[in-house]
Amino acid sequence: MRPAATRTPEIGDDTPKLRARLHPIWDATPGWRGWFTTVDHKEIGLRYIVTAFLLLALGGLEALAIRLQLMGPELRLLTPAQYNQLFTMHGITMIFLFASPILSGFSNFLWPLLLGARDMAFPRLNAFSYWAYLAAALFLHAGFVSGNGPDDGWFNYVPYADRAFSPGPGQDFYALGMVLLGISTSVGAANFVVTAFKMRAPGMSINRMPILIWGTLTASVANLVVVPAVSLAFFLLWMDRQFGTAFFRPAGGGQPLLWQHLFWIFGHPWVYAIVLPAMGMVSDGLPVFCRRPLVGYSLVALSTVATMILGFGVWVHHMFATGLPGLSLSFFSGASIVITVPSAVAVFAWLATIWTGKPYVTTAFLFFASMVLLFVIGGVSGFMTASVPVDWQLTDTYFVVAHLHFVLVGINVFPVVGATYFWFPKLTGRMMDEQLGRWNFWTMFLGFNLGFLPMHLTGLLGMPRRVWTYPAGIGWSTLNMITTIGSFAFAVGVLLFFVNVAKSWRRGAKAEADPWGGPTLEWAVASPPAPYNFAVIPTIASRHPLWEEELDESRGRSSLARGMTLDRGKEAITTTPMDAEPDRIVEMPEDSWAPVALAVALQVLFVALLAKFWAAIAIGGLLVLGALLLWLWPQRALLEREPAHG
Repeated sequence: MRPAATRTPEIGDDTPKLRARLHPIWDATPGWRGWFTTVDHKEIGLRYIVTAFLLLALGGLEALAIRLQLMGPELRLLTPAQYNQLFTMHGITMIFLFASPILSGFSNFLWPLLLGARDMAFPRLNAFSYWAYLAAALFLHAGFVSGNGPDDGWFNYVPYADRAFSPGPGQDFYALGMVLLGISTSVGAANFVVTAFKMRAPGMSINRMPILIWGTLTASVANLVVVPAVSLAFFLLWMDRQFGTAFFRPAGGGQPLLWQHLFWIFGHPWVYAIVLPAMGMVSDGLPVFCRRPLVGYSLVALSTVATMILGFGVWVHHMFATGLPGLSLSFFSGASIVITVPSAVAVFAWLATIWTGKPYVTTAFLFFASMVLLFVIGGVSGFMTASVPVDWQLTDTYFVVAHLHFVLVGINVFPVVGATYFWFPKLTGRMMDEQLGRWNFWTMFLGFNLGFLPMHLTGLLGMPRRVWTYPAGIGWSTLNMITTIGSFAFAVGVLLFFVNVAKSWRRGAKAEADPWGGPTLEWAVASPPAPYNFAVIPTIASRHPLWEEELDESRGRSSLARGMTLDRGKEAITTTPMDAEPDRIVEMPEDSWAPVALAVALQVLFVALLAKFWAAIAIGGLLVLGALLLWLWPQRALLEREPAHG
């Protein structure tokens, strides 16, 4: 038999006979072995989503404990040490363990369906990214649960994070956990980049990709650039703490400010990495409910890329109060102001889509549309802090906390919840309860604004962030009580969301393939999709393959029911990066123990590093080496043990 790569693919129709042949080829191994070894992007995506939502609930409980402590002056519900660990873990959980992984989960599930592919480019790497993420989440929370959590804030400034001021193992848990999480993020980002450029269906040229693809692709490129910076920073901090190096210690010739540079070179682009895919969700979901294509597709795609490029040049935005030279402050202030331009392009595109469309209101639409308002509020407060004199007044006050929450909750959580309502039929084959969804939306929306709008005023009145308590009679008590009430109302809204998910997953109405009348490829397959996604590889002729008859934008029509069958094995087609012309047939890997084995080996190694137990470190290193050998051992089925053109 000719190798798959050099074979001309057969063309055929989507028939029950073909589906029956493909199902056992692509179906996961049954039983518990399949649970650990699956490389199916849909299963991995669902695991990411469920894990991230569980961590959202955990981070929310941490936030409620913080709000109880601050609801009145001079309260003693928590000790200062407990409070410091709680607000630190709240930030770590929400920013690193929820906001980005939840987007990875949706992208893992949706990308091959949006692109007309049968899987991601590297399925085993995809599975490893999830297991490593889970290992990092457990590692980071192990310290907190044992009373040894980090207590220096999620930004972890030195010298407070150094051993002299934080002698326990909390900062070591944080430092090593972030290096482990960085491995997961980096391999996941590389997989997204290659998938976007090589796994698109024939005909899906780069200007026909859905905006969600643009958002996650841009964020992934950024992660490949900036995650190494923060991983290096945490590794150097761990070296300072454990081996007496002096990268951040002035007494040894180090620079405390180096930490802030390395952290914010990562930190500010990270903000865009956790909002651009969410903005892509809105850009793809909102037009479905407006019954028209997104206004200004090209401008929105270009503004997505422009936002990320400019995002690399604004990290000093977070360091205006550190005494840097005035000329550099002017440059970074200007860049921070200019970045609002591409952001505004997206806002105007969404408003024009609603204005010129025929919106019908669903729960998903409410979440997507409300994100536009919250984005504007968060953007305006960010614009204010881009001005150096204003920032000097607002630095380290609750105004910044309010801005941060409007950005992260408004532009991440609200779109994600909307996306859950929108794509829930595809994820589970069930519809979510719309009536409960309305209660869910209004409780979350009103609770969030009741809780976090007054926080701007609290900051303007001078309340510093990260304080354990405050005295009575200085004007902060009423505002803090309102914020606490709003926070609990918001939490009730989130609880209603979880109730709706659990109820609908078990007993929701069964979903059709395309319950919303969507235009993109994921709505062309069953809900939930078959293991092989597409029985025949579709050929794409427009940005809206399922709306071509209504829009009649061109003579060409996409072919969804006839195409390459690729049924001789677990095969997929790769295409050229720009025009998506068919390139070669590739053999995809079967289920494998290698991803979970490598993640477990890394977990053993990092625990050993934490304990500085050298024998265990050696064993962990050998386990990692063994897992890599298991992964990389050449397989004949993947054409790794014979010439591709033999």
